[in-house]
Amino acid sequence: MQGPAKLGDVAKRFIEGIVSPRQAKFAPVAEIWCQLLPDELNRHCRIADISGGHLKVVVDSSSYLYELQLCSSELLKELKQRCPRARIKDIKFTVG
Repeated sequence: MQGPAKLGDVAKRFIEGIVSPRQAKFAPVAEIWCQLLPDELNRHCRIADISGGHLKVVVDSSSYLYELQLCSSELLKELKQRCPRARIKDIKFTVG
């Protein structure tokens, strides 16, 4: 019978098993995202989540949300081309 698990060991297994593979898969998305957007737009949004093929981006104002929506199809096309492992199907923008 094993004794109680050490928190450090549990955290290490979690990071190695879940966080690291997810990070390896989605880190390029954030990098490419920053390359695709002009600095002005980059300063007003951030990637909040990537799951199930959906990229969620939080924008700090409705005016920047509108600008991002105007170019969303081109952004999606580029992300699909440059980050095929992420399998992004759509981008959802929200003000937050």
